[in-house]
Amino acid sequence: MQYFSQKKLILPEGYFINSSQVPTAKDLNRLLVNSGCESFPTQKISLAIKNSNFFFTIQNESKNKLYGFVRVTSDRGLNANLWNLCAEKGNNQNLFYSILLQVTLEKINREMPGCSISVQAPVTSFKSLEESGFILDPNGIRVMSFKL
Repeated sequence: MQYFSQKKLILPEGYFINSSQVPTAKDLNRLLVNSGCESFPTQKISLAIKNSNFFFTIQNESKNKLYGFVRVTSDRGLNANLWNLCAEKGNNQNLFYSILLQVTLEKINREMPGCSISVQAPVTSFKSLEESGFILDPNGIRVMSFKL
């Protein structure tokens, strides 16, 4: 199913979306922990970003700080996966999640139409995920993983 946003969301003044400047592992880990996610070793998170199809960040022009992040991997045929979705706690957290989801889903829609989309995200993002059309916890299934 293709994604069509119902309305264009706008970031507060001074914030911007970036998809070219890779965040530092330190900044990303700080944001992940503040969002209720686990942190990762520097080399692993840097390699994960490098091997992703694309990513988006939300940053502030004057504070040079990371406020949101998501990265996407895909086989460009059947599946697209959103990883490390996180947003800074505060009054704008839901807005940041929603904007990250909107720009990410629009790009997937343009470049990888027809892909099924799965998301790895913290509980704090559930409201924005539902508002973006995601079905949470279908049939009681939450996580499937296998560590080597």
